[in-house]
Amino acid sequence: MTEGKRLKTAPRGLAIFLAIGPGLIWCSDMIGSGEVILTTRNGAILGVGLIWVILLSLFLKYWIGISGAHYTVCTGEGMMDMFDRMPGPKHWLVWIILAIQLVAGGIGSGALASAAGAFVSSLLPVSPHVAGWVVCLGAFWLAWSGGFQLLKYLMGFFVALIVLGVLYVAATVFPSGSELLQALTFEIPSVPAWAIEKAGVHPNPWREILPLLGWVAGGFGTQVWYTYWVIGEGYGMTAGRGYGRPADLGGLRAVDEPLARGIKGWCRAVYADGAMAMTTTALVTISFLIAGAGVLGARQLAPQGPEVAFTLSRLFSTTWGSIGASLFLISGAAALVSTLAVQLAGWPRLLADAVRICFPGFGRRFAWRTQFRIVLVFLFFTNVIVVYTLGYNPVSLVKLAAVFDGLLLTPIQAVAIAIGLFVVMPRLFERPVYRILKPHWTFGLFLGLSALVFGFCVFKVVTY
Repeated sequence: MTEGKRLKTAPRGLAIFLAIGPGLIWCSDMIGSGEVILTTRNGAILGVGLIWVILLSLFLKYWIGISGAHYTVCTGEGMMDMFDRMPGPKHWLVWIILAIQLVAGGIGSGALASAAGAFVSSLLPVSPHVAGWVVCLGAFWLAWSGGFQLLKYLMGFFVALIVLGVLYVAATVFPSGSELLQALTFEIPSVPAWAIEKAGVHPNPWREILPLLGWVAGGFGTQVWYTYWVIGEGYGMTAGRGYGRPADLGGLRAVDEPLARGIKGWCRAVYADGAMAMTTTALVTISFLIAGAGVLGARQLAPQGPEVAFTLSRLFSTTWGSIGASLFLISGAAALVSTLAVQLAGWPRLLADAVRICFPGFGRRFAWRTQFRIVLVFLFFTNVIVVYTLGYNPVSLVKLAAVFDGLLLTPIQAVAIAIGLFVVMPRLFERPVYRILKPHWTFGLFLGLSALVFGFCVFKVVTY
């Protein structure tokens, strides 16, 4: 059976919104420790003036995510295989990614486990370390078995609770129109004296803003994983291919113009899918910022250290009393655990692909599922180590993870995707076919802007 015969017809018009799938997983990953901890903390310390930071990060990462997905829909391979096609020495970019993501994967998922442990320990008579280990084990089992459909719905229910709750809290402390306009002026707020004296916050606001920029809408890994969720849904040329396989170059050369128009329809579906995910994430993230500013900031409280869960529960207890606080703690724990489960489904795919590419014998010797599980076991033990050694301070862990995964590789990612779309893809298809599949020039423009903005962020990290 040829690739063309397997291609499903892309939805059109309003039917596009009924076919949304990868974006839901993308969104569920983005609503986690960044929103629950970092955004709320930034709102408490720096106020609603950071709305522009959130919108800028979401906008730029939207273009990174859908650009990578555009490539995947057209070629059938994930982002890691695209990185392996970059001009230059063999596997050079994948080697860099593997080195950094081995560290980022352990710290990032370990940070989530640590934060979730803080929430769980506030509900049960166990220490944050023990709770973090239990969370790691539960998420590991979910990712290993792959059969977490029921729990996915349960987690979705609790996440819905926290989303509805924070929207309600934000509505009760909603800023004035003049404050909202001021929040869109690209001004960098200063750190208030109370935050420096009472919470030990550094007077340089970039130390709070940069992790937020890195974590909002997910980091480097999240954008790579989006291509995996697209493969899982079978959009475009990914239909029937599965994970861990580079593109069928002969099949791509055989794509004709009618088939290319069909593939282009799936690209439009991805754009809508990503837009829905980013719109939802923007609404939730800004609500957490407003709630943090209006509730915690007004009381001069900043989430920090092992008591982060109790500090954040003030968001709900202010409005709904002790029941509200418990609701926040339960929902926050569920959101963090479900996000960790998504990450333990995403990072092993990314790292297994990187190892398969850099060490071809690994891919030949083990089936894809075995590759996935080998890396999953590695991440599980790194999570246990991270939680044991650094789990006492989830805020610092999340900020460190945000810098490693959200900033260091993102400028390179934006440039590499642009090369993939405008240099690599023309070599994979016949010229008339590429003219149909070629993305609009705005993709190159916004990928370039993303590289500049996040490159500046990396510079600020190095110099602050």
